[in-house]
Amino acid sequence: MQSVLVSGAGIAGSALAHLLHRRGFAPTVVERAPGPRAGGQAIDVRGVALEVLDRIGVLEQAREVRTRIRGMSVLDADGTEIDRSTEYALSSGRLDGDDIEVLRDDLTRLLHDRARTGGGVEYVFGDSVTALTEDADGVVADFALAPSRRFDLVVGADGLRSTVRRLAFGPEDDHVRHLGSYLSVFTADNFLGLEDWQLWLRDGEAGFGIMPVRGNRELRVAFGFESAPLPRDADLKALIVARLAALRWEGARLAKAAQEAPDFYCDAMAQVHLDRWSRGRAVLLGDAGYCPSPLSGQGTSLALVGAHVLADALAGAGGDHAAAFTAYESRMRPFVTANQALATENPGRPASEESMGRAKNAIALDG
Repeated sequence: MQSVLVSGAGIAGSALAHLLHRRGFAPTVVERAPGPRAGGQAIDVRGVALEVLDRIGVLEQAREVRTRIRGMSVLDADGTEIDRSTEYALSSGRLDGDDIEVLRDDLTRLLHDRARTGGGVEYVFGDSVTALTEDADGVVADFALAPSRRFDLVVGADGLRSTVRRLAFGPEDDHVRHLGSYLSVFTADNFLGLEDWQLWLRDGEAGFGIMPVRGNRELRVAFGFESAPLPRDADLKALIVARLAALRWEGARLAKAAQEAPDFYCDAMAQVHLDRWSRGRAVLLGDAGYCPSPLSGQGTSLALVGAHVLADALAGAGGDHAAAFTAYESRMRPFVTANQALATENPGRPASEESMGRAKNAIALDG
């Protein structure tokens, strides 16, 4: 039984861990956070990725916790409605389609619980990989807290700022391409009294989307602004609070909510591009290897499909990890290319429905 270290307990990591265990592998998931991460924006699962959730066994549960948005309003900088729709939402697309929108933390929890069912997947929370040393027989992983351990394979499913990618492939700047903006996401009380209705506003080079969640008890706020790459040590939270406070409509309350949010997140809108997604016994999955950015709306779907394709490739390779990684990349790269292109098709606006329709189904799971 091959042992696999998976760095990252998010959507990609937990999906892969479950699929590997079902195929006879022994996965261990290490996660820096003390438990499954809370917060995050509403995310979309589209096209073939829905089939992955079905095969994992959580599709119906995901449908039960999907967002229930009735429509959206587009506001000008003063908060005056200039457009509205009950057929389409900027966060998810058409409201009458088969695709689903779900909170990131809800889907993460479903996948984590599924992977833990039966005790087949080991999770190590509150720790992280610090070094990888490969030899002919495997990889020795050093951790920040736990003793070093040997594994047959290592998977980096640890996001845009992947530690595994840095350790195995070199400096982040060699692979991360900035797309000209930043995005922050945080939770707030529903001080606007929204009921299953989104608001979108743009004020100069900044703007936000707000949607009610958890039975309209909370808001998830996604605030973005255009910017060249900022220094690595920039205080992004202070910057976001200041920019929110400068908005003409609801700036003060949004700034206060961001300042007090327990789940505040901010990072650059960026994509990851590498010539290869594997090196030796290490391989990258999801945002760590091919982040399309939230501008594409397809990061979650790429993570889920990638997990399925990688698990199948490893299971079918008879222990030959090099052949498995080659097969994984050969099948996934055209799908990744099509979906990364969505982020840059219409700068500042969503990709067309036609492009999304082609991209979300541009692979067959059993192909």
